[in-house]
Amino acid sequence: MGDSYKGMSSDNIKGLVLALSSSFFIGASFIVKKKGLKKAASSGLRAGAGGYSYLYEPLWWIGMITMIVGEIANFAAYAFAPAILVTPLGALSIIISSVLAHVILRERLHMFGILGCALCVVGSTAIVLHAPQEREIESVKEVWELATEPAFLLYAAFVIGAVFIIIIRVIPQYGQSHVLVYIAVCSLVGSLSVMSVKALSIALKLTFSGMNQLVYPQTWVFTLVVITCVITQMNYLNKALDTFNTAVVSPIYYVMFTSLTILASVIMFKISNRFQFAEKRVKEKDFRC
Repeated sequence: MGDSYKGMSSDNIKGLVLALSSSFFIGASFIVKKKGLKKAASSGLRAGAGGYSYLYEPLWWIGMITMIVGEIANFAAYAFAPAILVTPLGALSIIISSVLAHVILRERLHMFGILGCALCVVGSTAIVLHAPQEREIESVKEVWELATEPAFLLYAAFVIGAVFIIIIRVIPQYGQSHVLVYIAVCSLVGSLSVMSVKALSIALKLTFSGMNQLVYPQTWVFTLVVITCVITQMNYLNKALDTFNTAVVSPIYYVMFTSLTILASVIMFKISNRFQFAEKRVKEKDFRC
């Protein structure tokens, strides 16, 4: 464990701190938004039934602002650390939201829920301690080249196709009875949004360091993808929170979102190749010894 921490770069540490602070804000925002959704449902059509009365509820907007602050910190974290390191740290937001849901919303957290949260934290810690270093990105064009390679394009096509099928065919029948339906849309779209956020954060980081990336059309394409994905995520996350318990929604969302994000990272940044290369170097070193 000591060796893992010793090998963590200063950029990774900055990303770690930003990701942890993000989890506190995002975890609390789930509770505030849930209370806003419940209050809005008492005077209008529920979000789970397709209503948008929560947009007129100040409490929901407080939760939304809290989430935005958390997402800004998360956005900054992606500029310093790889997605495979930043995303798993969202496990902390599960603990926060689950505890607050139990205390404030009176949503009972059962023993299996506590065990599930503990397993999420253990798994996330293992990923964080063994997160690989990402290659240095010198322009947004490099990210664009990675995003337009056949493997990632195939993954993106699969995600978009699956999302359309779920929205058109599955949600009308099972959206109100199966928690996985809404969360599947959020998680699938979220895996694409994280890759776009990673690209956009790198572009802004390089721009602030003196290498202007705003002149490239790829930067604005990534921006458009981020906006579209985030709006879609928020819409279906609100439906999930309005229909099911927060203590159920947040852990399942975290697990699905994290798993798909890691998969997208492996495909886009070819992390598996670096794992194999690192393993090969370790074996060669042990052989020489």
